[in-house]
This record gives sequence, structure tokens and C-alpha cells, in this order.
Amino acid sequence: MSGVNKNIVILISGSGSNMAAIVETSLKQRWQARFGARVVAVISNKVGAQGLAWAEEQGIATHTLDHTRFSSREAFDAALMAEIDRHEPTLVVLAGFMRILTPGLVQHFEGRLVNIHPSLLPAFTGLKTHQRAIDAGCRFAGATVHRVTSELDHGQILDQAVVPVLPGDTAEALAARVLTQEHLIYPRALERLLNPA
Repeated sequence: MSGVNKNIVILISGSGSNMAAIVETSLKQRWQARFGARVVAVISNKVGAQGLAWAEEQGIATHTLDHTRFSSREAFDAALMAEIDRHEPTLVVLAGFMRILTPGLVQHFEGRLVNIHPSLLPAFTGLKTHQRAIDAGCRFAGATVHRVTSELDHGQILDQAVVPVLPGDTAEALAARVLTQEHLIYPRALERLLNPA
């Protein structure tokens, strides 16, 4: 199994904390030796995204594609597809990539595209998940790793973490607790995909 190269490309828009958790776990758990897998590139749609500097420090190739410079979503996604394809990815990992992808891009990477969402899907797809969970009186919130389909925040669930909603919780406090779990379940889900039983 380890003779096969399994390239992972990660897409980010901000600090890239999930990206960093994946990279650190891949090194600690020796993904390259065990599965032939490594993170080969980090791509962002935001110029100066914090996570890019961290990835560069780890010796990972980085690239910025500023979505505001493209005339349409389709034009941006076509350029993004071409940039991702240069790295011949086994997995394309969305880690805080704040763009809704076109059906063409989703179809192009079908079966290889993975996302993490800060709710217990199928509950609270879309944005402002933590505040919506609090407003709904939920006793539990969490995060979900799932395959990406053309329907937003749907697709096969690969892993989930449950986090209690505490009395007096704010969206920010809940988000911070959920994020610590995201950093655990995202690498775990990817490891399972790289090494199916």
C-alpha cells in the first residue's frame, strides 16, 4: 500500500486550524510511510490567508487564487480545478474554505472531495450553525465530516463529534469547543479514507 502516492490537497480561506491539525496528525501518525499519503498543497481563495504562511513553514506548496478577480463562480472554479489537478490528488479536503462549489467542480472530484461542517448534520446546514443550535434550545451540538455532493452540506457522513451546549453558552464559546473536536475527527476520518479496512 505504501508504494502508491496518495496526494492530499487542502483548501482554506482563513487561519487553517483544521489544515494544521491534519498536517500535524499526518506527520505524527506517519501517513507517508503507512499509506504513501501526504499533504502536497494548500490553496486559498483569500490573499494573505493566515494558514498559507503556516503551510509554507512546513515546506508545503501553497497557492492563492483570489476569487474576486474572476468574472463568475464558474470561471473561478475552472481555475481552481486546474490548480488542484496539477497535484494529482487522491483527496481534496475543504478546511474552512468559504466558497460554495459549482456542480462541475464537485462532479470533477466526485468521491475525492471531503468537508467538515460545524453542526451535527443533517441539522443546521449552511451558516451561523452555533447560534442556530443555541436559539433552537439544542442540548448538543457538534461537527460532521462528510463527502461533498452538489447539495450543500449533504453527502455521506464519515465521522461526527458531539459537544454539549452549556447553560449561558455564546456562539463563540460553543464554536471554540466544537473546533477542538473538529481537529480530532477530521484527521481521523481522512485516515480511514486513506486506509479502508
